[in-house]
Amino acid sequence: MKLNSITGIFLVSILLFSCNKEKSVSKSTEKGTIVFEYEAEQFADIKVLRYQIPGWENLSLKEQELVYYLTQAGTAGRDIYWDQNYKHNLKIRAALEHIYQNYKGDTASQDWKNFEIYLKRVWFSNGIHHHYSMDKIKPEFSKAFFEGLITTTKATLSPEIVAILFNDIDSKKVNLDESKGLLKGSAVNFYETGITEKEAEDFYKTKKSLDPKRPFSFGLNSKLVRNATGQIEEKIYKSGGMYGAAIDKIVFWLEKAKGVAENKKQAEALGLLIDFYKTGDLKTWDDYNIAWLKATDGNIDYISGFVEVYNDPLGYRGSYEGVVQIKDFDMSAKMEKISQNAQWFEDNSPLQAEHKKKNVVGVTYKTVIVAGESGDSSPSTPIGVNLPNADWIRAEHGSKSVSLGNITDAYAKAGGTDKLKEFANDQEEIDNDLKYGEIADKLHTALHEVVGHASGQINAGVGTPKETLKSYASTLEEGRADLVGLFYLYNPKIQELGLVDDWKKVGTAAYDSYIRNGLLSQLVRLELGANIEEAHMRNRQWVSAWVFEKGKKDNVIERTSRNGKTYFNINNYDKLHELFGQLLKETQRIKSEGDFKAGKALVENYGVKVDQKLHKEVLDRNKKFNSAPYSGFINPVLVPKTDENGKIIAIEVTQPRSFAAQMLDYSKNFGFLPLEN
Repeated sequence: MKLNSITGIFLVSILLFSCNKEKSVSKSTEKGTIVFEYEAEQFADIKVLRYQIPGWENLSLKEQELVYYLTQAGTAGRDIYWDQNYKHNLKIRAALEHIYQNYKGDTASQDWKNFEIYLKRVWFSNGIHHHYSMDKIKPEFSKAFFEGLITTTKATLSPEIVAILFNDIDSKKVNLDESKGLLKGSAVNFYETGITEKEAEDFYKTKKSLDPKRPFSFGLNSKLVRNATGQIEEKIYKSGGMYGAAIDKIVFWLEKAKGVAENKKQAEALGLLIDFYKTGDLKTWDDYNIAWLKATDGNIDYISGFVEVYNDPLGYRGSYEGVVQIKDFDMSAKMEKISQNAQWFEDNSPLQAEHKKKNVVGVTYKTVIVAGESGDSSPSTPIGVNLPNADWIRAEHGSKSVSLGNITDAYAKAGGTDKLKEFANDQEEIDNDLKYGEIADKLHTALHEVVGHASGQINAGVGTPKETLKSYASTLEEGRADLVGLFYLYNPKIQELGLVDDWKKVGTAAYDSYIRNGLLSQLVRLELGANIEEAHMRNRQWVSAWVFEKGKKDNVIERTSRNGKTYFNINNYDKLHELFGQLLKETQRIKSEGDFKAGKALVENYGVKVDQKLHKEVLDRNKKFNSAPYSGFINPVLVPKTDENGKIIAIEVTQPRSFAAQMLDYSKNFGFLPLEN
């Protein structure tokens, strides 16, 4: 990015001063302009990027301290997520890092290079299973070579675990194929081996909330195990409980953050979060979420806790994550218009009347600058977040939605147009995307998070989606939110609100991009022969495939072939808008009524299976591109400067010299858990 402001140049000067000379993160052009280097490195199917924290110097020292303490708290829980992903992850990581730092042999050999790539892939995925496909990452070196590394470096890893790296045991982190057993086929560390889906569901049927209309998020912060008598019980994540050593460090930093809170409401929310981490009490978790929703003043916000349930095949357990955010004042003011009109969007949606909210409350939306991420959000990060997840809290108290502005910008600055040109149907589609694609993406994220997740209501007496829709709940919810965004992206209302200058051009760019990705280009993320497992990939395909099929009679979307290449061309955007509305109505009905059979059919019939001939073609077309299909980020490092009394007098933003350097630093300074938990 060309930095043409005093603020940007000042920030880069800090980065240049702070970085290890081994790896500069900026360069000068022929015209003398300083340009930040967003791309750090690339390996396997991964591209590692950097992001900046624009406007850092405009924060007060107290605000900078708050950000620093919150990022420290987030990173303190990093190893929780590693252990949640797989029970042997921490042991494996310790052995791999020991080898990496102590090997004295031939580092120019292909086997060693493959070992380095394997370690970096494991780091990126927070474990031995791919962060997106959920498949176990396959080493491209032999077991004999690895055993030799263990011997020569005196690393510690049991033969049984070594064998797992090379065999088919625990081959899938999250398995959604019911025929293989949702728990039996999943390696994720949320359930003790041998516990069945029925046992888990029966266990939670006995759990009762104080108020049935305000159900607790049972299972969110625990592992299900058998006790000494063979009975099922929970190991709670809390101080003194499971992951207690890391949670105590989280609490330590959160208490410091509370001491520099911007206002009373923010401090009260942090106090409740601390209480939750100490006790593991789910009533406290709900109280915290409500207090966090009300704490809307101030420049700093955060996400902390056991949040998203995508990694639990049964949809109960939350993965640990942390995100620290600074308000982007300019973009937030523009996007606030969506929040202010949330009721209009709800009233004018194509949902059945009984499925619409009569009073959409408390929807707040901000574009934020990320200052640090951890756990489930790092290195692979979302670009938008809407929380809390409890439907009853959304209905009564609203939600917070954020778009991670500097993350989105970093993706855009590090990307290119070659893949667009390869998979777009014609030059008109390409030109429209280049002009309106970026604003279309930002608006879709905003509408998805603000209006989508906040819309609709569940019928009285119907259970929560994890109870009714089970393993399909996550993908159905993401698809439903996508459909809300798609329905309103092609609507003059967004121009009336002053968000765009040509709603039809923005809408057509959004529709072209969504169909192109859902039916074609996202297949580059899968190995040939694989089904789609990840919830977001599934939802993009079932949404796209459904409207494609339902529109065949009117030739709404045309599949064409030229020179052996497949393209999808939208012939009727108005009709496609109607189809998105019809599918939104049905998806909301499924959620509102808890219709498991219809939800399963929608996902299985349209979102799972892949046209293998088309898949091979897409992979062949993608081979000519050097850019990896997955991207993630190194986090900036905040470095406090203190006086002779230890008081913080300044905090500098620095960039790690490499991805490996950051990962090793995290293990050294934030490795609070034992290797077995």
